[in-house]
Amino acid sequence: MPLHVVGHSIGGFLPGYAEAAPALSRILTVGAQYAYWRDYAAHRRLRLLLKWHVAMPMLTAALGYFPGRRLGWLEDLPAGVANEWSFRGSRFESCHEARERTEVLERFAAVKAPILAVATADDEYATPAAMRRGLSYYCHSPRMMVVLPPRSLGSEAVGHFGLFHTRHEVTFWISTLR
Repeated sequence: MPLHVVGHSIGGFLPGYAEAAPALSRILTVGAQYAYWRDYAAHRRLRLLLKWHVAMPMLTAALGYFPGRRLGWLEDLPAGVANEWSFRGSRFESCHEARERTEVLERFAAVKAPILAVATADDEYATPAAMRRGLSYYCHSPRMMVVLPPRSLGSEAVGHFGLFHTRHEVTFWISTLR
């Protein structure tokens, strides 16, 4: 049976991390990227930098975990996860011990499944630069990147989460099945 993956945000980047990743048949990513602060949308970069890379680690250090749910940002996160996100560098493998780096890169490179990477032009996280950064790890996969203007979807704004609204069910989602 073919094994297909649909992943959003970091969930669209991480399939290559799995040991079984070479078995994948097709990958559809939506707003997927390796989140590095320099790739955030230029007009929102300072605000996002302060939020995720100043406030998040300060709150995590003070409380021992990140209280995302109370802040309405996301779910609560263990300190290790919050700190990895807050302090990550420009390369995913830098999060790993030196002895693990080669293995991690080899896992991503072993994926040969075609990848359709989709984001909207108003996604402040999955900018074209961020998408390219994430896709670069899948060096042996045919990769197609599509950035959709919100108006092409009949919307003024879509953003990072908007494609998951039911209003896009028969337009966007049906078209991804081809």
